Amino acid sequence: MSNLYFRMIHKNLYLILFFLCCGTPVFSQTEKIDTDRPDQTESAVTVPHKWLQFEMGFGRQANSPGQNEYQHPTLLSKYGISKKIEFRLITTLRTDIDNSDPAVKQTVNGLSPVEVGAKIALWEEKKLLPKTSLIFHVGIPKLASNKLQTDHLAPNFRFSMQHSLTNNIGLGYNLGAQWDGESKAATWIYTLAPGISLGKKWYAYIEAFGFISKQHEPEHSLDAGIAFFISDNFKIDISSGFGISPAAPDWYMAVGGSFRFKTGN
Repeated sequence: MSNLYFRMIHKNLYLILFFLCCGTPVFSQTEKIDTDRPDQTESAVTVPHKWLQFEMGFGRQANSPGQNEYQHPTLLSKYGISKKIEFRLITTLRTDIDNSDPAVKQTVNGLSPVEVGAKIALWEEKKLLPKTSLIFHVGIPKLASNKLQTDHLAPNFRFSMQHSLTNNIGLGYNLGAQWDGESKAATWIYTLAPGISLGKKWYAYIEAFGFISKQHEPEHSLDAGIAFFISDNFKIDISSGFGISPAAPDWYMAVGGSFRFKTGN
């Protein structure tokens, strides 16, 4: 598994470098890249019109002793189809390893259901009113590896809100719900993430987030991360977190990078 894992990482790193090389000639001046990663709180900012943006991450999550989930990678692709709407596509290559029973090692890997969706900017920040966007996706069962397919479509949505507290400090938070494609019951989502810009190149955050449903015990977690802007159009990040309720994953860690380029005038 480890050799395959590293081969996939190398393959996708080459893909990033390819797009960077192809995209450099058409970079133009605009606001600094704004991403949905590395925190769980999705940004309320949409990709600029006619810009293509990729946000890629590699992660490991320990759901319980002996049960680990790897993402290698997860890729969020975005395209600004207007000033207020972006198209979104999420693809995730995943490996689940269960060593909880020493006698039987179970491994499942492949493509999770591809998610197609959009982000729509609803209104800008004004006094106590936060900048707000609506984000929604639908996971498509047939666009997945056989062992990871779901029985039904798996929709999700969330309202993403942002407040500017000072020139360098902001507060982002999300409220929404998701369905897993198996049960009709919704899982409710909340996130809360204060963030701070550390000069022109660094950004850091801390965050509380969770998932609540009638069928399972609530999952509450804390995490933190830091990002570095290599340029206005390219940044890298690292993050880690842990569960604070019994049902939440034990811990996770992730690294990633995001970049964008303009596709037309």
